[in-house]
Amino acid sequence: MSKDVSTLIVIAFVVLLLGLMVAGWYARKRRQSHIGAPQQPPADLPGGHPSFTGKYVSTTLGGDQLNRVAVHSLGYRGNCSIEAHPTGIAIFRTGERDLWVPLHDLRGISRASMTIDRVVENNGLQVIEWNLDGTAVDSYFRMDDPEACEKALAGVMSNERQSHDL
Repeated sequence: MSKDVSTLIVIAFVVLLLGLMVAGWYARKRRQSHIGAPQQPPADLPGGHPSFTGKYVSTTLGGDQLNRVAVHSLGYRGNCSIEAHPTGIAIFRTGERDLWVPLHDLRGISRASMTIDRVVENNGLQVIEWNLDGTAVDSYFRMDDPEACEKALAGVMSNERQSHDL
């Protein structure tokens, strides 16, 4: 077999693999089309609340660290900032749609060491567990100041518990 034929076979194989990857991504989006769009932060959101910078890693289906949510641009990682408000959590993602997790949709705040295509040191990821239009999801973040961010997010969770006690 000549060098040209071998090169064409390898190129065809790579193009086939890329095509299958794209088809798989779109199939995932079709399977998740029932998941509603996340809310945008309220326009009248007051300033002066704690804000933390870091990386948005991914959002997965609740409890399944390897099942990425692909719809509504939740499958793309990037820079972000998180603001902790008494009524919820605002997530501002660079180049993507901003997210609002209202207090009543929060399920929990935790830490993790891995999620889809990201493994870090023990408890190096912040996890916001929430309900997105009735679907349990977990959003993973790699924050610049994880301890301060966790404290602020835990404060939001305590607001949620207090609202249930009333």
